[in-house]
Amino acid sequence: MKNTLDRQILGLALPTLATLLAEPTLVLVDTALVGRLGVTPLAGLSLASTILTTIVGICIFLAYATTASTARHFGAGNRQKALRLGVDGLWLAAGLGALLGLTLLVGGETILGWFNPEEAVLIEGRSYLAASAWGLPGMLTVLAATGTVRGMLDTRTPLTVATIGALANIPLSYLLIYPAGLGTAGAGYGTALAQTGMGIALAAVVVREASREGASLLPSGAGVLRSLRDSVPLIIRTLSLRASILLTVTAAAALGTTALAAHQIINAVWNFAAYGLDALAIAAQALVGQALGARAESRVRAVLARCLQWGIGVGILLGLVLALGSAWIPQAFSSSDAVVDWARAGLIVCAIGLPIAAVAYMLDGVLIGAGDMRHLAVMMLVALLAYAPVPALLAGPGSDLGRLGLILLWAGYASIFMGLRSATLFARTRGDRWIVLGESR
Repeated sequence: MKNTLDRQILGLALPTLATLLAEPTLVLVDTALVGRLGVTPLAGLSLASTILTTIVGICIFLAYATTASTARHFGAGNRQKALRLGVDGLWLAAGLGALLGLTLLVGGETILGWFNPEEAVLIEGRSYLAASAWGLPGMLTVLAATGTVRGMLDTRTPLTVATIGALANIPLSYLLIYPAGLGTAGAGYGTALAQTGMGIALAAVVVREASREGASLLPSGAGVLRSLRDSVPLIIRTLSLRASILLTVTAAAALGTTALAAHQIINAVWNFAAYGLDALAIAAQALVGQALGARAESRVRAVLARCLQWGIGVGILLGLVLALGSAWIPQAFSSSDAVVDWARAGLIVCAIGLPIAAVAYMLDGVLIGAGDMRHLAVMMLVALLAYAPVPALLAGPGSDLGRLGLILLWAGYASIFMGLRSATLFARTRGDRWIVLGESR
């Protein structure tokens, strides 16, 4: 059984990892193309893309919630119900995307103004944000449709669509930026068109399967509202995670320019390593949800144990790679000796913290798959409140610890925030209260 389970975990995780890398690829393409326009357009893109990725990151509940619920009904053999929930998720995503897109079109300049940029940077950022806003319904539809398809243990379809979308974005953005002369706005329109195409393609897969099973394609008001209500704990969880990231970067900024530059390198490397853990966690979501729907408690426990073993193993491997690479990785990002030295120290701390974080990632995926959302939200809030004093003290007046401050900041993030998450999640999964068999929790 172990070999079969390993094949299923890797069969879900590897395509998911490639899919997760597609979104950063879109931003990377825009960065490369806009960067040739000059420093000001690139700075505007940086602000606008940060706002967009934050919005999409907060809306990740559209994928997580649909994966868990679809997998549970799929495991119980009720494909019609699974796809009915998927259709409601699509309607919720499209409606929420339209609302958020309108908000950016009307209030984008105000939001950008919160960062107090120079006037020229504000103009470029506004152009990109307004152009990209049209793609938000597509972006969020991608999340909901991907969650539904993953819940049916299909990760290859999202991979195919994400790959095609990422490749199509390159010529689209180039043509709109340069030959069409739209500049920064052209990059936004190109990405919006690529995301819209991806959303239509994935939604078509869900609609086709729903029609085949006889599920209604019309929005169920009660179903959409229930999906939104059930997602509130996931939203709280995600906002807590975003708050921890914001507190960390605020403290790094207070430690000085060198610390902030080094933090950017450390954070980028940490996030890249996290994709591997996230892919395994998403595999855990789908497999746990399916096993619970099938009322197979022994399989739930087997998935939990094996995903945890995989997660810790990958965390240790990534930690070793990071520790060995810390001598040269920072040099690829900066020519400043001070920044390289500070980043190297921070990466060593991250290398130690990755196995700890791996436990949090894996068990987070397991409990999302089990629909244990309220407990997840509470535990994330507890971890945030426990960690918050660390960046607050380091960013406080009179705190001038230099490189030591950056080391303490990342040590606090890895040991307190991630460590407490891992400990509380592990304690939860040691019991049985999170295991609710059947189609509904």
